[in-house]
Amino acid sequence: MNTPLFQTPKVKRIIQLLTDGGASDCLFVGGCVRDHFLNIATKDIDIEVYGLSYKQILNILKPHFHVGWVGQSFGTVKVDNEIDLSLPRTESKVGTGHKGFDVVSDPFLDPTVALARRDFTINAIGIRIDGTVIDPFGGLDDLQKGILRAPTEAFCEDPLRVLRGMQFAARFGFDMEERTLELCRRVLPEFETLSSERIWTEWEKWATKGRFPGKGLQLLRESGWIVRFPEIEALIDTPQNPKYHPEGDAFVHTKFVCDAAVKIADELAFSASERTILLFATLCHDFGKPATTVLNAKGNWSSPRHAAEGVPIAKNFLKRLQVPNLIMEHVPVLVGEHLAHHAIPPDEVPSFQAVRRLAVRLAPSNIKMWSALSRSDALGCGTDEPRYRISTWEEVATKLEVRESKPKPILQGRDLLPLGFEPGREMGKLLHRAYEAQLDGVISTLDEAIAWIKSEPLS
Repeated sequence: MNTPLFQTPKVKRIIQLLTDGGASDCLFVGGCVRDHFLNIATKDIDIEVYGLSYKQILNILKPHFHVGWVGQSFGTVKVDNEIDLSLPRTESKVGTGHKGFDVVSDPFLDPTVALARRDFTINAIGIRIDGTVIDPFGGLDDLQKGILRAPTEAFCEDPLRVLRGMQFAARFGFDMEERTLELCRRVLPEFETLSSERIWTEWEKWATKGRFPGKGLQLLRESGWIVRFPEIEALIDTPQNPKYHPEGDAFVHTKFVCDAAVKIADELAFSASERTILLFATLCHDFGKPATTVLNAKGNWSSPRHAAEGVPIAKNFLKRLQVPNLIMEHVPVLVGEHLAHHAIPPDEVPSFQAVRRLAVRLAPSNIKMWSALSRSDALGCGTDEPRYRISTWEEVATKLEVRESKPKPILQGRDLLPLGFEPGREMGKLLHRAYEAQLDGVISTLDEAIAWIKSEPLS
């Protein structure tokens, strides 16, 4: 094995101590093994220890490292808060949902039996520090072929694995083979047993780690689980004008837009939170189309007011996912404004007034995020800015210093006190009128604001 992560002195020392202490085997398992063979950097190390109890592991490592036992009866020994050690175990279904299991740790379990409880074959590979691979279910072959496959029908015992498959498809661009898709369909009724927190965890990984988010959406469709997300399902077969959308229906378009968003997020070096906002904005941006799409007088498909109509639909979707407040604050307003550049002809440069007012309407989001969404939308049609020069809006916003926030009020309440105004409702109304004048370009300095106040009627 030539991955530095597995060959660090600390890891070697841990395995040597455990082996000297009586461990019959130590296997790297799970995502760190998968990522090793995919040449993906990872910080997570999971080691399955055979032949020792949890207490024995703790006693062996305590003199040398900071160790703790996380969880209850079947937890994990954490070494220096960065390396996870666990015992091989079996799981038996005793109830419904993600938590309905009877878990039994067995230090002397056969590795093949232990690996069989993993969700997909690509995660059911064990590897020793000397490079020996244990691959009883053909996970390496599936990694090479880009296939998501259940090791056994025990896959059905945990319905959350369907959504894990969704985010794995998004992260690695893999397809799920038909037998596993059928297992997904079989457990569809158990969706209701999943907690909102666990569902959100998988969607968050779809957004933060996905390189091919459209693949994840396609897996939802093929598995039948898209019916549990009706706002997304409604996009299927929602027609679009082929002149502007040669790619197909609104669902196909949304997949392309989400994929484009990943490239733009990388291009702009977005933070994890910015990327998550953008991915969910692209996912939700056309939620208003199914309810508004009609054949217009010219016989073409159009979706009037779909941006505005999509706002409450997006809010309901995000509320059910129990997204963090930051997502809820940004995404609906971006959905509602994603066609703001249509307000002017494509060959015109937006006015200062239009850009300032857009920045205000977008708050607490901003033109930076709006531009990323609009560019993604354009790329999802097969070209970057097919009819509208979105970049000109950002250029003006940058000039006005409103690309990442709305304009700051020039006139403040403290500026009115020397003029004899008292704090209260009337002052608030006057400050609002002054801010509107600022947005319109009537005032641009404090001196101009004071002169404007003196010339304005008070009512």
